Amino acid sequence: MSKPTVASLHQALRKSFKSLENNQKVWKSALVECSPLMESLGNLAEQSRALSNVQISNTPLRDFPDLEDRLRFKLLQATDTVLGKLNEKMSSLQSARDAISNQVCAVLQLYEQNTDSLDVLTVTERSATTPSIADMLEWLQDAERHYRQQFLRRKTLLQMLRADNLSLLESAPKRWKTLESPSAEDCITDTIYKVSFFMESQ
Repeated sequence: MSKPTVASLHQALRKSFKSLENNQKVWKSALVECSPLMESLGNLAEQSRALSNVQISNTPLRDFPDLEDRLRFKLLQATDTVLGKLNEKMSSLQSARDAISNQVCAVLQLYEQNTDSLDVLTVTERSATTPSIADMLEWLQDAERHYRQQFLRRKTLLQMLRADNLSLLESAPKRWKTLESPSAEDCITDTIYKVSFFMESQ
C-alpha cells in the first residue's frame, strides 16, 4: 500500500465531492428557473389554440382585419422568446453536468493510474469518518450518470419543441415534470452528507 497514493486519491475525491455539492446547487437552481418558463410555454400554446378556434370574422373584432395575424405573430414571438430562455437555462445545466463529469473522470483516471500500488484492503477499508475509496468512487459515478442522463432527456425534450407545434408545446410542462427524479437527487444529497466528515478532514 502506498500512503502518498491514498493521500492523493483522498485529495482528488474531496475535490470531486466539493464539485458535486456546488454543481448540485447550480443544477437545482437552474431547474427551479425552468419550471415557470415551461408553464409559460403551455399557456402560450393554449392561447394559440384558442385563437385558432375563434372565428374573429364572426365577432365584433372583425373591424380589425389583420388582428388575427398580429395576435398569432405576437404569440409565436413570445413562444420563441421563452424557448430561447429555456435554452439559456440548458447551458447552466450543461455547465454543471460537465463540471461533475470532468471531476469524476479525473479521479477515476488517477485511481486507474495507481491500481498497481493499491490492494483490495486499501480500496475497501473504511473508518467512522472516511468511507472506502471503492464506495466513494461508486457514489461519484452514480451521481455523474444521473446528471448525464437527466441532461440528455431534458435536452431531447427541448429540441423537439417548435413554436408552431401546439400539441407538443401544450404537453411540454407535464412531460418536463415527469423527468424529475427526486429519489436520485435525495440519494446524491445523502451521499454528500455521508462524506461530510471526510471532506472536512485533511
